Amino acid sequence: MDAIATLTMNPALDINAATERVIPGEKLRCTAPRYDPGGGGINVARAVRLLGGDAIAVFPLGGPTGVRLEQLLKEEKIDYRSLAIAGLTRESFTVDERQTGQQFRFIMAGPTLTEIEQQRCLDQISSLEPKPAYIVGSGSLPPGVPFDFYARLAERAKRLGARLIVDTSGEALRQAGHGNIYLLKLSLRELQELVGREIDDERRQEIAARELIKEARSEIVVLSLGGAGALLATAEGFRRFGPIKVPVRSTVGAGDSMVAGIVLSLVRGRSIEESVCFGTAAGAAAVMRQGTELCARQDTERLFAQMCRPFNICAG
Repeated sequence: MDAIATLTMNPALDINAATERVIPGEKLRCTAPRYDPGGGGINVARAVRLLGGDAIAVFPLGGPTGVRLEQLLKEEKIDYRSLAIAGLTRESFTVDERQTGQQFRFIMAGPTLTEIEQQRCLDQISSLEPKPAYIVGSGSLPPGVPFDFYARLAERAKRLGARLIVDTSGEALRQAGHGNIYLLKLSLRELQELVGREIDDERRQEIAARELIKEARSEIVVLSLGGAGALLATAEGFRRFGPIKVPVRSTVGAGDSMVAGIVLSLVRGRSIEESVCFGTAAGAAAVMRQGTELCARQDTERLFAQMCRPFNICAG
């Protein structure tokens, strides 16, 4: 049974390679490329699988890059439902610079989706059997998709009796809707954009996160702070999760791994505090991996055990 469904409106064929040094105007000799299926919700479904769970990924797909992406998902034994589109599924390219350890990420816009293609994606979510307990709407929106798309998804989730988790950015995040989102996963930059001001200390983070809850944008806000850990905000209060010191090799997929850890833990019956802790461990496990690799189960469980403490949420 797939208690978790993900929707990715702008999937990508992720390509990763390494070169000694990125120099403008030069021909850069790269290593053999690594190919991975990508896009927010697809990565969440893949990370759930890596962590020992099951999820079904729903997404539009088109052209030879779409065929390759689908083949890779089959190789990973990911359950999915793809919807054929007229456009060409995008590629994303990541280059690791060996001399400095820096990473360069090139993200394409994606194909233009028609209203009919968008509607088919929503209908596919609504027709899943068994009905999912959690739906994850994650990633950017491609051209042609209106910014209120996640608000439309929230309405579908409400009708299905499913809890919706949203991880997006920009105008799509601002128009994600009110009252029907269970959990918003945000970066500090995204939180600042939502509340319209700079946030320069921990107390202001908590105040801003609580504002979103009071405005009924989401029942729960999870603020991912990278090297500074994470903040969980609910109507009852706050809990901070300190940073986990791990070697940073790549940040690709860290946020998706975090969301996967959270939703899988919730499905397994853990509290929201434990679930965010497990998600934080999964995000840290992902940055330990090379290129476009996601979290490893063994690393995630080890890090979770290290940081696990009594999970009492602090009123505030």
